Amino acid sequence: MASFKPTNIPVYPKLGEKVTQDTLYWKNYKAPVQIKEFGAITNIDFSPVTPHNFAVTAFTRIHIYGPFSQEPVKTFTRFKDTAYCGRFRSDGQLLVAGCEDSVVRLFDVGGKVALRMFRGHTKAVHVTDFTSDRYQILTGSDDYTCRLWDIPNATELNVYQEHTDYIRCGITSKLNRDLFITGSYDHTLKVFDARVDKSVMSMDHGQPIESLLLYPSEGLLVSAGGRYVKVWDLLKGGQPLVSLRNHHKTVTCLALSSNGQRLLSASLDRHVKVYSTTNYKVVHNFDYAASILSLALAPDDESIVVGMTNSILSIKHRKSPEESREISGQQRRRPSYRVFVKGKNYVPKQDDYLVSKPVKQYLAKYDKQLKKFNVSKALDCALEVCILLAVIKELDRRGTLKNALAGRDEQQLSRLLSFLIGNLVDMRFAPVLVVAAEMILDIYRSILGQSPVIDRQLLRMQDLLEREIDYQKELVEVLGMLDTMFASSLPKMEVPCSSVTQTADSSD
Repeated sequence: MASFKPTNIPVYPKLGEKVTQDTLYWKNYKAPVQIKEFGAITNIDFSPVTPHNFAVTAFTRIHIYGPFSQEPVKTFTRFKDTAYCGRFRSDGQLLVAGCEDSVVRLFDVGGKVALRMFRGHTKAVHVTDFTSDRYQILTGSDDYTCRLWDIPNATELNVYQEHTDYIRCGITSKLNRDLFITGSYDHTLKVFDARVDKSVMSMDHGQPIESLLLYPSEGLLVSAGGRYVKVWDLLKGGQPLVSLRNHHKTVTCLALSSNGQRLLSASLDRHVKVYSTTNYKVVHNFDYAASILSLALAPDDESIVVGMTNSILSIKHRKSPEESREISGQQRRRPSYRVFVKGKNYVPKQDDYLVSKPVKQYLAKYDKQLKKFNVSKALDCALEVCILLAVIKELDRRGTLKNALAGRDEQQLSRLLSFLIGNLVDMRFAPVLVVAAEMILDIYRSILGQSPVIDRQLLRMQDLLEREIDYQKELVEVLGMLDTMFASSLPKMEVPCSSVTQTADSSD
């Protein structure tokens, strides 16, 4: 009797992402360092001066971390309630933050006690930022107002009350000390000039706005709110350029790469999307364990820091060139056991004979069941897509696929139908799965109407196939149109009529 041959598992072409320069660049980070904070992390801000420490705003504290430290190097706890939006000044010496108690606090990074306390808002202050001249502060609050404050005199300079809902994001111009932009839950973006008493430009995002970002040239503005990320041209009066909808839940924060060529957006759907700023297509994606509230990039993209709703701060550091070379060298290293293989050039003598040990054959679970002719159990043991396809193909070759599919209860049949619904229209698997789908319909059509679960799955499979047929028809129509266009665009060739002329001459 011939020995049992294990099932041959075919290798199907992968339909995953292509390896691009962006993939190599954004995957060149170490495993993330995770730090537990005291509450949800609402804001992260990097200091613009070396060593580029970053401030983390979470619950009633602001922690300042060094580039590679896992413990805070500085902590500010002088908040009576939840702190918001801790931001550094451009010289890295001062830090400003809002609070749920409506008071804005200004800290010296080297000290502990607040240098200034600005009172005037009546509700929580979620927006703080320094103007480019370093002597003024912009704040935005849930009382619908944004205000400018003078740092040396600790006085309020101006109040703007044009929004009709909470102001949850704002940014100041780094090129003009008088310009700043605010975003509100009333769906509007407003550009203000401190030299006049009202906004000079207004745009409608269409969703409550969570985050704003200015390009370094400050000609383009990016807003995030709802599931949308929108780009506006400020030089053309706030004309919308692009509207991106790549997230499944609310987009909470934005960041820009060091060279300005990549835009990052983070969302409550636990994803960080990386866009190219030339065509605004997604070039990379990061996945995290919880919903993301804050995101920041270190200068030169040396670190990616993400704050989540589960109070976890995730820090990814870029690998050094030496570490990257070491890893690639390890991947290219040959197995060391080959060094110890000896006698490969030995030539046996005439009287020598070989004593071989029987090679034990290790079979997978589905192959063990096939060897025992338990075809139904063999089908149940194949869980992965490629393996299940190989087992179905082998059972069909043996003529026992119908026996393996028959006699199943509701739960087992539901699993098979779920697998078919997920892979039936995949061009790689369709030739094998269509045969199995036809057999299932032939076997179980007599019991239709007895199980609502099976009935719903069969209806889903019917809708799936009908849509696929419609797609195929549309593709055939498009191909016909393209063939007609290509045929009409080809240069017309003159057909020689010598035979006709000779016939005419002979008749004369």
